[in-house]
Amino acid sequence: MPIPIVNSIASWFLKKRFHQIDLFLKYPIEVQEELLFNLLQKAKHTEIGREYDFSSIKTYREFSERVPVTTYEENEARIERARCGESNIFWPTPIKWFAKSSGTTNAKSKFIPVTSDSLENCHYAASKDLLCMYLNNNPNAQLFLGKSLRLGGSKQLYQENGTVFGDLSAILIDNMPFWAEFSSTPSNEVSLMGDWETKMQAIVNETIKENVTSLAGVPSWMLVLLNQVMETTGRNNLFEVWPNLEVYFHGGVNFDPYIDQYNKLLPKSDFRYYEIYNASEGFFAIQDRNENKELLLMLDYGIFYEFIPMDTYGTPNEKVIPLSEVEEGKNYAIVITTNAGLWRYKIGDTVRFTSTDPYRIKVTGRTKHHINVFGEELIIENAESALRKVSQLTKAEIVDYTAAPIFMNGKEKGAHEWIIEFKSPPADLNSFTKLLDAALQEVNSDYEAKRFNNTTLNAPKIHHARKRLFYDWLKEKNKLGGQHKVPRLSNTRDYLEELLRLNGDFQS
Repeated sequence: MPIPIVNSIASWFLKKRFHQIDLFLKYPIEVQEELLFNLLQKAKHTEIGREYDFSSIKTYREFSERVPVTTYEENEARIERARCGESNIFWPTPIKWFAKSSGTTNAKSKFIPVTSDSLENCHYAASKDLLCMYLNNNPNAQLFLGKSLRLGGSKQLYQENGTVFGDLSAILIDNMPFWAEFSSTPSNEVSLMGDWETKMQAIVNETIKENVTSLAGVPSWMLVLLNQVMETTGRNNLFEVWPNLEVYFHGGVNFDPYIDQYNKLLPKSDFRYYEIYNASEGFFAIQDRNENKELLLMLDYGIFYEFIPMDTYGTPNEKVIPLSEVEEGKNYAIVITTNAGLWRYKIGDTVRFTSTDPYRIKVTGRTKHHINVFGEELIIENAESALRKVSQLTKAEIVDYTAAPIFMNGKEKGAHEWIIEFKSPPADLNSFTKLLDAALQEVNSDYEAKRFNNTTLNAPKIHHARKRLFYDWLKEKNKLGGQHKVPRLSNTRDYLEELLRLNGDFQS
């Protein structure tokens, strides 16, 4: 089918959807409030709806005062009952699917409910919106003449007590609408293979024969796959394998540490990178403009948003606010109420609003993944901004990293200890360390204050990790691929100590 016809059909859907998007752009608070009351109305006869008397809630204030903010652990008992086949607990329609997720590193698995409503009106709706926005910004795109190379999780689906659980990506692939399956590669059979390392080569073997026009997946794992494509084909860059490749849709981890490596694999100035923000709990935001990394918060996917300012998070003064009260430049933890039956649920992510008209965000990290042992409030956004700057200055390339505190011991002051795996190491690690310390002080005034004259913090300490250290660590934990991520920052030394032991006596 010629490009103009394909794009004309897509444009018809685009115009129809843009009318709905325009509605929440103009009336964001009204759209969110209407959505909340629709969720309450739908779930009023469920167990949780009866417990908190959803049918009598008439205002957001009543909702916020009556329904408690919760974590997974506080929902676990109800979720387990639903997994065993019990219905009408927190959502009125039967829940068949549960996305198995252990977050970044937790050994204990979480099972996030996925309903028919959330599949259709959130996850799949977002996929269509992403394509619509991309086409609107790039009217001459040839995206639909080829296939999208999708890289999902490695775990298959498992049935138990009449319900199904597995990686979210496996659930999405298993229920994929025909239009998405037809335009995707690799095949479902390969996508759902259980062994990650066998699967990676199978994906390479299958996709190098296809006309791939787009990529979709987590940057860290996609990079592993693309390097394997290069090794298998012996080509100089990916355009020699897929000449019509034009965009990479990425999410899951911050892209900044990887951009230089991607630019080497994809050496075209007009190649597009589009960021998305999704999780097992829902699809939240989409990059809606070329060359702008801010993400448009999608307000009509069946998710009602609330936020906790991080300066009160976890304190007796913790405050939960609606979307109407957020401010630009502040860091917030996200609380969601969804069409998957999650009510005022802390997902563990933090965001910063870059705009409130419309509501655009940047993902800044995780509520549990920061270092604030000494009042330095170091978040992932700070760390990755500094690392990218220093990597460019020293011509280094980073594969993975994590950092943790060195606790005060007697008269000895504290510090931060890093272990970094380089694809291309800096010529001088001591110089890299000094530059990183300076860059962190530039982006974080609290860190700068604690480092001033070594008041509280000594200079950081960096270990050079051996090749494949983080890969081997994740493999040891049976966490290769998919949505599994390396913890970047931690207030404890647990992850760091494990990695240091696995690193042995490696010397750079």
